[in-house]
Amino acid sequence: MNMLLLGKNGQVGYELKQTLAPLGALTALGHEELDLENKQALRKTIRELKPAVIINAAAYTAVDRAETEPELAIAVNSTAPGIIAEEAARINALLVHYSTDYVFDGSKAGPYSEKDQPNPISIYGKTKLAGEQAIIRAGCRYLILRTCWVYSLRGNNFLLTMLRLAAERDELGIVKDQVGAPTGSRLIAQVTTQLLSKPGLSSSDLGLYHLAAAGETTWYGFAREIIDQAFNLGLLKKKPALKALTTAEYPTPAARPANSRLSCSRLEKQLQINLPHWQDQLSAMLQGNGKR
Repeated sequence: MNMLLLGKNGQVGYELKQTLAPLGALTALGHEELDLENKQALRKTIRELKPAVIINAAAYTAVDRAETEPELAIAVNSTAPGIIAEEAARINALLVHYSTDYVFDGSKAGPYSEKDQPNPISIYGKTKLAGEQAIIRAGCRYLILRTCWVYSLRGNNFLLTMLRLAAERDELGIVKDQVGAPTGSRLIAQVTTQLLSKPGLSSSDLGLYHLAAAGETTWYGFAREIIDQAFNLGLLKKKPALKALTTAEYPTPAARPANSRLSCSRLEKQLQINLPHWQDQLSAMLQGNGKR
């Protein structure tokens, strides 16, 4: 299998480099090798490599900064995926693309399914939804995997921020009225590889899926679990006190959905994917401390 991975240095891309390698020839590119804002270079690269599978793990993920630089977010999250999808259709390649819970406004009482109508409330969410729509319009074969609350042991994410702040401060204020499922980048990469390894992945198996760890919690609950587990493993020398905050008490430039829960039943039933509980996944990541 000839594969092209875009965004090799991101949280998900870094893990994909490891998990995809056994499947075949893998060309992994980061921003240094290919700027997704360069439309001509993007088309040229895909046409020259002619991959059977394109995995687009590149994204503009600075949610708050997107409010003040929407043009860049649009270029990376909306325009580039459309171009990639057009080129994938040209060569009949399968495109795997990652999206987000932020395409929803968070007003639903229960978990969101793939059939629910998106209604993003931030520039980031709007650009990610536009990217999804551009892929669908292009008419290529695709797997769009919407995920939420992504974290890892590298990059900028909630896990690393909590570990750093817990070591520096005696008290942390954490939002307690937003609900979701913390999802490790390694799980996303493993599921992606599992899907691409499936014999007989048919056209009826393609499309849009939700992919998140099992269970649910708040940012406050996630922070508490991180600190408890890290302390028990000796990764932290002390436990700071946690203060529960409302979203209103912790204003951010970009609005966040209060409900980020994603129903993953379609992925689990149709493609026979087993998703671990978020607490177990966090434990495995912290215990492994980067090891596989």
